[in-house]
Amino acid sequence: MDDTYKTIKVKSEGLFKDKGSKFFAYAFPVKNEDDIKELLTRIKKEHHSARHHCYAWRLGTEEIAFRANDDGEPSSTAGKPILGQLLSFELTNVLIVVVRYFGGILLGTSGLINAYRTAAAEAIKNAKIETRTIEKIFTLKFTYKEMNEVMQIIKQENLNITNTRFELTCELDFTVRKSEATRISEIFENFYGVEISGGNNA
Repeated sequence: MDDTYKTIKVKSEGLFKDKGSKFFAYAFPVKNEDDIKELLTRIKKEHHSARHHCYAWRLGTEEIAFRANDDGEPSSTAGKPILGQLLSFELTNVLIVVVRYFGGILLGTSGLINAYRTAAAEAIKNAKIETRTIEKIFTLKFTYKEMNEVMQIIKQENLNITNTRFELTCELDFTVRKSEATRISEIFENFYGVEISGGNNA
């Protein structure tokens, strides 16, 4: 079952030059749109004298949201080629910004597309690409009487406990890879005295 996705570990950079124009590319790992807004603001501050700050991003692991922005370049000559690189490398939870300093000579439509695509590809080639597992998170509720058996199943199945709340009753959260989620939740559903809920992406 397809329960993995590719992203990048840390920020990386790339550079492409053509006819005096310089294209600085930055790839960032991102978790949400707030991250993206913050990074775009930072890049625009750092490169305030640049003419264009074009970008594309993809977010999510199963339902993927994406956006491409030409930032004043002719339509589809910047954002789309950057997005195209995210797609061809199958990356998600990544933002790529390409900053252009104009060199005085127009590059034309095909020149621009090539420049933005190449700059984005350079940033990706310099990145550490990681394959991660899509995980589901569940919550278990039970009494101290079931504790030993619950812990035994968790150990046997190699589940990852992320949080525990042991008070009058016991509650714990665990993550499991997506392909195993149904099987694991059924084990606990058939366990009398244990209540399982959740199943959202971790």
